[in-house]
Order: sequence, then C-alpha cells, then structure tokens
Amino acid sequence: MLTGAASRGLPQQARQRRPALAALAVLLVLGGALVTTLLVMRADARISVIRVTKKIGAGQRFDRGMLQEALIADDGVAYWSWLQRDQVAATVATVTVLPGTLLTRPMAAANGSGAVSGKPVRVGLALKPGQAPYDLRRGEHVQLIHVPARRANSEPPALVAEDAVVESVSYTSGSASQATVVVDSAVVPVVAAYAFNGEIAIAVVRAQP
Repeated sequence: MLTGAASRGLPQQARQRRPALAALAVLLVLGGALVTTLLVMRADARISVIRVTKKIGAGQRFDRGMLQEALIADDGVAYWSWLQRDQVAATVATVTVLPGTLLTRPMAAANGSGAVSGKPVRVGLALKPGQAPYDLRRGEHVQLIHVPARRANSEPPALVAEDAVVESVSYTSGSASQATVVVDSAVVPVVAAYAFNGEIAIAVVRAQP
C-alpha cells in the first residue's frame, strides 16, 4: 500500500513528463519545417538551360527551331541559359551536337571567332594507353571523342569531330603514343583544348570485312 506522501508524488511525476513531451513535439514540428525548407531550396536550385532537338554538325549555325528549354538541377556545369537562346542562334557549333544534348559553353562559338567550317587543319595528339586502337594507321578516318577526367560533376563523353583523318602515327611499346590528325577548322579550338588536357580518345571508322 502507498503511503500518503508517495500517493501525492505520482501526479507530480506525470506533470514532469508533460514538458518533455511538449518539447519533443516542438522538435518534430521544427524538423518538418526544416525538411520542407530544404526541399523548396532544392527546387529553387533548378536552372533553365538549352536542349538541342536536332543533330547539328560542327561549323553549322544553330537555328531557333532546334533549341528547347530544359529545367535541370544546377550541377555547376557551364550551360547556355535559356535566356541566351537568341545569342546562341547567332553562333555555330564547334562540335557535332546530337539530339537531346544540353548545350554547354564550349559547344557554341561566334561565327567571327575563327571557327570557320570547311578548312582542313592539322592537330597533334599525345595519346595515353587505351585512348586509341593499338593498330591505328596513317590515312584512316577516325572520330575524336572528348573523354573527361574522372572528377565530381564531370560531363559525359561527347563526340568532338565526326570525321578526321590520321596523317601520321608514332608508337611506343607497340601502342600509338602520338598522332597528327586533320580536322575541320571549326573544331580545332575545342580539339586542341581537350588534347592539351589529355582528354581526347580516337575511334577508328572501318568498313566491315
């Protein structure tokens, strides 16, 4: 049997629990509000960029009809903004752009910036193992592909030159280590920039036997 003093203590313990429950409820409310705020902030981080809807070759002019708005999360890549679509329509492609591609800055250049299509230019490439077929030969038609270094938020591989010709090849330990290729002058700035960073791979276009 509880003594009188013990029975008087029970309501006091219950009263002590109520402030703890109230504090827990406040924390849950604040936590939900914080999650909601983060979700809204992430939604606000979406940016409006340009998606290309048709294939366009290097050196060809962009047309307003092939540009489409796309909303994406801001991943730090230098995309052309949808607000700049009129500016893009006055540029030419520096690389072959495939349908569905999100347009980045290096893919478009002003027509008067030296990116003139139709002039063959020789470009030297320093090749790492795996960046070219081991039996790469002079005179072969190849594609040049930008393969970004592995890092956070890196772009996916992209076709830089659809049709280049191998002018010369040097070999080290049985593999192609250097090559000179002839490309369209419109893609030279991009090819040279990627080649300087060692981010160009060669794919040979050969007829099936």
